[in-house]
Amino acid sequence: MQVSSAFVDHAYFGVFVLFVLSFIAFNYTLKIQRFISRKLAKKSNEKLKMAPYECGPVPIKQPAKISHHFFIIALLFVLFDIEVVFMIPWAVVYKSFVASGAGLFVFIEMLSFVLLLVIGLIYAWKKGALRWQNME
Repeated sequence: MQVSSAFVDHAYFGVFVLFVLSFIAFNYTLKIQRFISRKLAKKSNEKLKMAPYECGPVPIKQPAKISHHFFIIALLFVLFDIEVVFMIPWAVVYKSFVASGAGLFVFIEMLSFVLLLVIGLIYAWKKGALRWQNME
């Protein structure tokens, strides 16, 4: 099989070869590690193995599901965190917009952005998304 000289002489040919070899080596290393660890691992649930380390309460099994309220609060946090990410650069360049004569337009745009987020916050508040536990 002949490899064209233009392909081998390319500036990134060595990088490509190293990438392919690294990918292959990484995958085989993982497979070998998994095989060895499964052969050497002791698969017994001894009482001492399951006991807490030296001190502390005995661990209790927690339910596998997490309340959906956690995810709603996390989404609201991300939403308002992104709001701050947009507002800081806007506040930095606002003076330049005022100097160019577009200050009122830019201010109204940011006001509408904040108003939309406040409406979303009020909606989430009314629906009870900010209450961690339902008081029903």
